[in-house]
Amino acid sequence: MADLLSAHKEKNASYNADSIEVLEGLEPVRRRPGMYIGGTDETAMNHLVAEVLDNAMDEAVAGYASFIEVSLAPGNTVTVRDNGRGIPVDKHPKYPDKSALEVIMTVLHSGGKFSNKAYQTSGGLHGVGISVVNALSEELAVEIARDRTLYTQCYSRGVPLDKIKKAGSTNKRGTSVTFRPDTEIFGTKAQYKPFALFRMARSKAYLFRGIEIRWRCDPALLKEDDKVPEQATLCFPGGLCDFLSSTLEDRETLTPQMFSGMAELPDDQGRVEWAVAWPSDSEGFCHSFCNTVHTPQGGTHESGMRSALLRGLRSYGEMIGNRRASAITGDEAFGEAAILLSLFIKNPQFQGQTKEKLATTEALRLVDQTVKDHLDHWLVSDAVNSKTLLDQLIFRAEERLRAAQARVLERKTATRKLRLPGKLADCSQGHAQNTEIFLVEGDSAGGSAKQARRRETQAILPLRGKILNVASASIDKLRANQELQDLTQALGCGIGASFDINKLRYDRIIIMTDADVDGAHIASLLMTFFYREMPGLIKGGRVYLAQPPLYKLSQGNVTHYARDDAHKDHLLETVFKKTGKVDISRFKGLGEMMPTQLRETTMNPSSRSLLRVVLSTSPEDSQEEIKETETLVENLMGRKADMRFQFIQENARFARDVDI
Repeated sequence: MADLLSAHKEKNASYNADSIEVLEGLEPVRRRPGMYIGGTDETAMNHLVAEVLDNAMDEAVAGYASFIEVSLAPGNTVTVRDNGRGIPVDKHPKYPDKSALEVIMTVLHSGGKFSNKAYQTSGGLHGVGISVVNALSEELAVEIARDRTLYTQCYSRGVPLDKIKKAGSTNKRGTSVTFRPDTEIFGTKAQYKPFALFRMARSKAYLFRGIEIRWRCDPALLKEDDKVPEQATLCFPGGLCDFLSSTLEDRETLTPQMFSGMAELPDDQGRVEWAVAWPSDSEGFCHSFCNTVHTPQGGTHESGMRSALLRGLRSYGEMIGNRRASAITGDEAFGEAAILLSLFIKNPQFQGQTKEKLATTEALRLVDQTVKDHLDHWLVSDAVNSKTLLDQLIFRAEERLRAAQARVLERKTATRKLRLPGKLADCSQGHAQNTEIFLVEGDSAGGSAKQARRRETQAILPLRGKILNVASASIDKLRANQELQDLTQALGCGIGASFDINKLRYDRIIIMTDADVDGAHIASLLMTFFYREMPGLIKGGRVYLAQPPLYKLSQGNVTHYARDDAHKDHLLETVFKKTGKVDISRFKGLGEMMPTQLRETTMNPSSRSLLRVVLSTSPEDSQEEIKETETLVENLMGRKADMRFQFIQENARFARDVDI
């Protein structure tokens, strides 16, 4: 014992005040770039452009800039220029030896957006955006046209190469930032994709009607299939209406005119713009923005829109005497609508520096109240189409309720079209041969899967988190569980004594969950459900487990996906052979994957891997094997926690550490 204590003290003897490291200036950004831009892959590189473009957009939204130029040149060089006021260049009162420009570029949490003096609304809040870009750029040059004088200053990896200097007189005004991402951070192989930057610039033009964004791209960077122009002037007077029309293309909607508008918020707190349509195919989406910043995870402004649509449709039904309108839920009013929502608000609160979700509590009330008033007028102004919309949404809601009670759902035919349960996006093929249904974890993953699927043969059913554990639940709870009812009706083959595999609506049932512990738990619960209530599916070899990747490994034009750490190490050894820098990014979940990545790795029958769920390795189960399987399921999933504890104690020696 004395020897152990002595060794422990010796091991920790070096931990003292000298061990405490203090990072100053922009060094924290270079040490931990993922904290500020979400990673070091090409998506994170795009975030650098977004930070600079957002600053230019803030000038436009404030009324000081009428155009923005975005240029992409060889060598990953990007230039963003606006004709706004120009960043201040005079001496900063707190740092008398530095100009305001240098303070903004080199000091975290500095800028003109902490108060409402310079900007009423803005996308930048924390004063770190442009300084982060500077810290992560191998070269960055700023030109300021202000007070008829042109000023310039250059930086490298966050450090000024010289003092700000005058470069002559000019009649122009505004700010120009030219930068190249640092290869020490992003590697030498990472390249900007022209289409991603063009799409970003185009979305900004849609979000602020009247702004002119001038796009330029060196022709040497374009490929034939990029569908990106060398030059373009992006200006959309229709705002979100133009955006939604472009997004929907030729999809049919329940009303000939979309519900759209723009309104000032109460008490001069900002404004909100929206465009809403209800597609006939029931596959909706919501893309939301706050101060022109995309919020892919939604937030309080989306909650306000959901409340406004639901309350408005229900109250209109009550006004015209349609009592059935109370059956409409948020799934029909909001979940099946195609929605674009843009909010401009003072001092918004986001979750994290990457601003993926709006957390401003007041935004819910403001959006709800403002949009609800305009929805009331829109519905009343066109009674015929409003009644058609209401009837269709009521029909969908009632079908959803009926589906919760029915056990068997026959496949739709050419003469009889049946609505599907829950959020199931069914395949278009009229027979079960070669069809498959993906059971996915959550609405976010469901949205990606819907875009990645083959509509003809692949159906998607999103499940809300972890389903009921049928091994420990009562029959009443099983019958009352909505998720299991929707799943049962989607499969169409019944459960228990009413199970008939000939009525199964799909050839394959594929459980597709995240490659983590929670995903494995959900897959276990689903397999338990099938084993207990539909054992014929497993015996018939109809149940599969998808194998989504955990990592993406890229080096130049070579990209591979790894299922786990062991697979990743194997690829590094055999494919990349430890030569050069390999960009490794870890997927947080299926919802974080691009639809093209999900299709390529997990859903495309020609490139994916599936695991078939079986009961045993023998052709036919003996009574002993059946009893052994039943005992195992009961011990692991049943009501007796002591049996699980005993099983863990007895089998812990077989476990190994796995990072999933």
